[in-house]
Amino acid sequence: MEIKVPSDIEIAQNSQMKTVSQIAEQWGIEDDELELYGKYKAKINLKIFERLKDKPDGKLVLVTAITPTAAGEGKSTTTVGLGQALNKIGKKAIIALREPSLGPVFGVKGGAAGGGYSQVVPMEDINLHFTGDMHAITAANNLLAAAIDNHINHGNTLNIDPRQIVWKRVMDMNDRSLRRIIVGLGGTTNGVPRETGFDITAASEVMAILCLAENLQELKNRLGNIFIGYTYDKKPIFARDLNANGAMTALLKDAFMPNLVQTLEGTPAIIHGGPFANIAQGTNTVVATKMGLSLSDFVVTEAGFGFDLGAEKFIDIKCQYAGLFPCSVVLVATVRALKYHGGKPLKDLSQPDIEALKKGIGNLEKHIENMKLFGIHPIIALNRFISDTQEELDYIVQVCKNLKVEVAVVDVWGKGGEGALNLATIVEHVATKCPNHHNTLYDWNWTPEQKIETIAKKIYGANAVDYTAQAKSDMEKVYSLGLDKLPVCVAKTQKSLSDNPELLGRPKDFVITVREVEIASGAGFIIPITGQIMRMPGLPDEPAAERIDIDENGRIIGL
Repeated sequence: MEIKVPSDIEIAQNSQMKTVSQIAEQWGIEDDELELYGKYKAKINLKIFERLKDKPDGKLVLVTAITPTAAGEGKSTTTVGLGQALNKIGKKAIIALREPSLGPVFGVKGGAAGGGYSQVVPMEDINLHFTGDMHAITAANNLLAAAIDNHINHGNTLNIDPRQIVWKRVMDMNDRSLRRIIVGLGGTTNGVPRETGFDITAASEVMAILCLAENLQELKNRLGNIFIGYTYDKKPIFARDLNANGAMTALLKDAFMPNLVQTLEGTPAIIHGGPFANIAQGTNTVVATKMGLSLSDFVVTEAGFGFDLGAEKFIDIKCQYAGLFPCSVVLVATVRALKYHGGKPLKDLSQPDIEALKKGIGNLEKHIENMKLFGIHPIIALNRFISDTQEELDYIVQVCKNLKVEVAVVDVWGKGGEGALNLATIVEHVATKCPNHHNTLYDWNWTPEQKIETIAKKIYGANAVDYTAQAKSDMEKVYSLGLDKLPVCVAKTQKSLSDNPELLGRPKDFVITVREVEIASGAGFIIPITGQIMRMPGLPDEPAAERIDIDENGRIIGL
């Protein structure tokens, strides 16, 4: 008799949640520091920092992964399960995650709040609108876009050249038709025609700024530093020149406060900010991470996609700006994903294949090498699937032992925190020996080309970096604006260590091509865009939206 396995949303909807007020009380958050959004969601006021300023910070744990595949690795699920497990072994742990974007929710991935018995709830709310942060970021971004066009329409006293405006509009949805558009058509009453386009909200510089700012004044200053284009006489124009940053900050006042929810086991989860790691910095907000560290002994957070993307940016950008460093770093891998990297078709991954696993193991080995570049003690979380054979699991465990890397087989989807007790013990042990710093990959004072080459060669494994004519022209602007000392946030496909999504495993003898370079002066980094990566994704042939529905009682299904 076949046993029906419940879906993530069925598990979530059948759970018994505590009220968010109960969660807050258990973790020492006072009533006047909590701003309720119904019974199960709340925002935490930033005034909590003043009360907790003398409390020693907890230890930061980062969860990352091998190069992702369609087979799934379960990085967010492992993050949630590990947080639950740390509480089970007597440690006071909080989870800090990014907010889902409606683009992936309705596109390829579907819901993004963990899975099985290691997920955050209320799952439907978190995935659909949540507390409105994404909409506030969208509105703030588009207010600046409207202000630019309005200024030009009403006399253009700043002498802005419409042909050189780089600021785009955004929306929280995948819509490839909006990548390049013309605005202002239809006569003089509709503004001045010009070419522009849309990015997805998660890739907005406003999102990046929200995630890196530590207080409202810094938020406003960073928003004012947004580069929007040039005048006709080649002078740079910034958001502050349009007096837009004050109103943008006002729109973000509530969105700047972190969101409090819970896991299925009642572990607090602070969910805030949602930049993708393939086209942005891929980590949650600094204020959420630091708030978690003030409230707990351990904060378990994640960085988007593989170590080559989210984790590199977490350490080289977020940690450097915020003065943070992870005491333990967990790399999530699966038998299925490694077989896929070894050339086994997606439809056949449930079949045992030790030879495919051996061919794909190079991807895991490369990510371990990358972790060691930062002086990190690697911990491997081998996320078990029911189709995995003991031979396959034993092979990966032995590879890790040969590399003198600690490994734990986990089952967080099926068992929740109970399925990661061994991992939690290792993480806690490593964290107690936490160094007071980690290596950085590059010096911010290097040239942008040096920084990009270092990432490409050391992290990706490339032989060289090539620049298109457009990228070279863009780089000249970086130097002319005096932004060459900023860190770099590489936009690259998440599907490969290279910039070619077809090159699986551990590719070698490839060249990284920088197609263009975008400036994010408010966020405080530059964005080299490699390969064919787009900052506005498109929907797939069969988008996840086609499976999502709601019944007559308002119960959401298919998420």
